[in-house]
Amino acid sequence: MPNKRVLSFGELLIRMQATSDYFFETNRNTLKVYPGGSEANVAVTLARLGIPTTYFSAAPDNALTQEILSKLGNYGIDTSLMKIQGDRLGSYFLLSANGLSKGEVIYDRKYSSFSQLSIDDINWDIIFEGIDWFHFTALTPSLNQELANICKQALQKADERGITISVDLNYRNRLWQYGKLPNEIMPELVQYADVIMGNIWAANKMLNSPIDETLDRETSKETYVAYSKKSAANIFQSYPKCKHIANTFRFMDNATHNLFYGTYHSREADAVSETLETNNVIDRIGSGDAFMGGLIYAVIQEQSPQDIINTATQAGFQKLFVEGDFGNGKIN
Repeated sequence: MPNKRVLSFGELLIRMQATSDYFFETNRNTLKVYPGGSEANVAVTLARLGIPTTYFSAAPDNALTQEILSKLGNYGIDTSLMKIQGDRLGSYFLLSANGLSKGEVIYDRKYSSFSQLSIDDINWDIIFEGIDWFHFTALTPSLNQELANICKQALQKADERGITISVDLNYRNRLWQYGKLPNEIMPELVQYADVIMGNIWAANKMLNSPIDETLDRETSKETYVAYSKKSAANIFQSYPKCKHIANTFRFMDNATHNLFYGTYHSREADAVSETLETNNVIDRIGSGDAFMGGLIYAVIQEQSPQDIINTATQAGFQKLFVEGDFGNGKIN
């Protein structure tokens, strides 16, 4: 079966990270820097899994942009549609080594090239030429109203063309600072999605699906799986176009210990992965994006429900052992 070409749309970011628990150490200030951004991370996983992939964003005309685009090109990602305009790349600061001991993030995305895109900057008829699948995340409409409007226009155009649409319900409480709540914006966008990925808490924040506030780290897997089914049933009822829902469950109780499993739901079937566990986490940033890439790959390959969730979970889990934002595309 020929692969579909996937277009991933979202902000290209620079991640800056301390090499200890402090950015400013006496006689020793060191910093690690990585390219990233959720949608770029998904594109890398897909490309490494052999899926023809295009990445679309906006970035300034400078050597740093060109180096990152060259790196994406080395993975086989088509970046020819990029808008080269504006003055700066967005970035974020991760306030601990590898984000393991604490995951606090400071965003520096205001006035970036991507955040200043206007609806008149983009001709979706040109961008969608030859595209079979469109992926976006809740991070883009979280930045400002104009980007929410751009997403709406893109989704309408993709829907008109019969392009499959996927969304990751990435929820970041430090975003959404322009006067709108996620549940005021996301339902209008998610109505176009064929594939919805996230977790039961993000679905509650964005789509008003049910949640039990008592669920926590100690809640049993069986209880979470049952609640995932309940959440999915609500989403299927509210969003008739949706065909696939997947949720991640990722728990950490110390810097390097991680439990990881996923659930998958269609209108005909439910499946849950085995629980994958490690005490050797290297970098947990981007594991959800790798899961998303694995999910898209598995759906494109028309895998069975059980294989879909196994593939997605393995892709996400394997990212825990890769430094930086980008996954390695491993699914076994």
